[in-house]
Amino acid sequence: MVAFAILIFVFLGSVEGFSTKSQPCTYDQSKICKPALATAAFSTISFLLGAVTSVVSGFLGMKIATYANARTTLEARKGVGKAFITAFRSGAVMGFLLAANGLLVLYITINLFKIYYGDDWGGLFEAITGYGLGGSSMALFGRVGGGIYTKAADVGADLVGKVERNIPEDDPRNPAVIADNVGDNVGDIAGMGSDLFGSYAESSCAALVVASISSFGINHEFTPMLYPLIISSVGIIVCLITTLFATDFFEIKAVKEIEPSLKRQLIISTVLMTIGIGVVSWVALPSSFTIFNFGDQKVVKNWQLFLCVAVGLWAGLIIGFVTEYYTSNAYSPVQDVADSCRTGAATNVIFGLALGYKSCIIPIFAIAVSIFVSFSFAAMYGIAVAALGMLSTIATGLAIDAYGPISDNAGGIAEMAGMSHRIRERTDALDAAGNTTAAIGKGFAIGSAALVSLALFGAFVSRAAISTVDVLTPKVFIGLLVGAMLPYWFSAMTMKSVGSAALKMVEEVRRQFNTIPGLMEGTAKPDYATCVKISTDASIKEMIPPGALVMLTPLVVGIFFGVETLSGVLAGSLVSGVQIAISASNTGGAWDNAKKYIEAGASEHAKTLGPKGSDPHKAAVIGDTIGDPLKDTSGPSLNILIKLMAVESLVFAPFFATHGGLLFKIF
Repeated sequence: MVAFAILIFVFLGSVEGFSTKSQPCTYDQSKICKPALATAAFSTISFLLGAVTSVVSGFLGMKIATYANARTTLEARKGVGKAFITAFRSGAVMGFLLAANGLLVLYITINLFKIYYGDDWGGLFEAITGYGLGGSSMALFGRVGGGIYTKAADVGADLVGKVERNIPEDDPRNPAVIADNVGDNVGDIAGMGSDLFGSYAESSCAALVVASISSFGINHEFTPMLYPLIISSVGIIVCLITTLFATDFFEIKAVKEIEPSLKRQLIISTVLMTIGIGVVSWVALPSSFTIFNFGDQKVVKNWQLFLCVAVGLWAGLIIGFVTEYYTSNAYSPVQDVADSCRTGAATNVIFGLALGYKSCIIPIFAIAVSIFVSFSFAAMYGIAVAALGMLSTIATGLAIDAYGPISDNAGGIAEMAGMSHRIRERTDALDAAGNTTAAIGKGFAIGSAALVSLALFGAFVSRAAISTVDVLTPKVFIGLLVGAMLPYWFSAMTMKSVGSAALKMVEEVRRQFNTIPGLMEGTAKPDYATCVKISTDASIKEMIPPGALVMLTPLVVGIFFGVETLSGVLAGSLVSGVQIAISASNTGGAWDNAKKYIEAGASEHAKTLGPKGSDPHKAAVIGDTIGDPLKDTSGPSLNILIKLMAVESLVFAPFFATHGGLLFKIF
């Protein structure tokens, strides 16, 4: 953080050669604005604020989750309903904490910066973009580091415990069991939290930057200027009402009511939010206003802006449900994958990959439609508020997402504490629902990342004063090609990191099983600490290369090749990153639930595939182990690659526009 903050200050300060004199404004040369040095200083401050907010949210989320998982196990003695409420409420605490923190810090920052900037709103909101960059750079740490941590432990524990030694999952004899349970919190709670927080901060920043050079900013209308923040605040109120539906209005009595109840959360919050946005758009916005659109002002009506937000909101819901269809074992796609385990692991892998690729189709159309609608109505501002619409129900989304790892850990605690078979069955039911909701959460994160990244791209293009990005110029086209390659390079790094960390873990677990006498009989305790250390060291060490790739690419491209090539790179990475992210997450989720489907043996079909330990079950475990790095490391980390490169380009845009493109200047 510190190193990057210094970079921001030096690069942005050097735009005008560190002068403290007031400058003519970027967009309106007749007016006088604050110096570039001020923007540099304030961007650095907002970067640090964003990073700190992100870290604090992740930290508190993990603290809440570790309190909650033992409580959930204890509540499971009284029945499924009680355990569900405990797990869900703890998830909700995390969701509201993040949504409220992000909003509060951003609002305070804007008001404090306004004291210095006065009427120069262009400069003010340009400095605010640092907030999004800070949020996302910490999300990189949480997502990539957390993903490597959790999957090294998971893969190591599964391969030796389940496949070689035939002991159940979360068995206390397994040395990697603690690292595995800790990893669930690191990847799914800290990682997911900071990831969605990053999206949220960035889409707000993108909307604010575009609005500051539209009629809102030029005429200094503060209420419509803060429309993006008002959407989010309505979202918090809507989510508060929605949570009551899961915990207070309807009591959950049976296992089969869990998943429908979580899905109802999404539908209720979306419907209420649509009404909420309608009211807010009518109250806060003037009936007609203009939006900056690549050099000219476009006239927009307030109902058009309402439609932009609503389109994003409903696209999010569609993506969530498609993801659920492809990853839940209640539907045919996962059942087909489970069925293919009859003939071994190879067919399981083939079916799983095909499912992942196929699951891209509808989400991509949903994203495409929302982009087209929102862009035709309100240019780049429309896309930014569509992304905010998708993220406006972030508190509910995070609640059902954090619910997953909490109930997963509750099951682990029940198993390790040797509690009765009945309790373990209840926690397993909670966990199976949690798996699907985690997949829905990842779908939301990827969909919103695509919209956010496009909005940031638009803000970057406006800021760098490029009027059009022409694909046919060689400068841009080579950027497109290289950009489309980056997600593959990034995925290769993260997959390999998980593989090598898992290798160390497997060797350590095997060593303990072979050398500690009485471990299999349960008379001696394994050495848990060594396994935790392997995961921790691996995640911190292995995170640096992928992190450096994401952070340095925009800088290198911008400085040496200039803004046109950089715009190509951003477009390329967005287009290919979204596809890989969706397919990787869904493939992994489907394999995981195919294994759970066989283990639960709930239907006649599942019973024929055998109990735990049968050949089809072993094939399913292999598929699940391959899917682990896909669904929890590579897939979710990619949306950070897409967003982080875009927001970093936006923050450094003034620098690239004045000093970039060294190589082309030489020739």
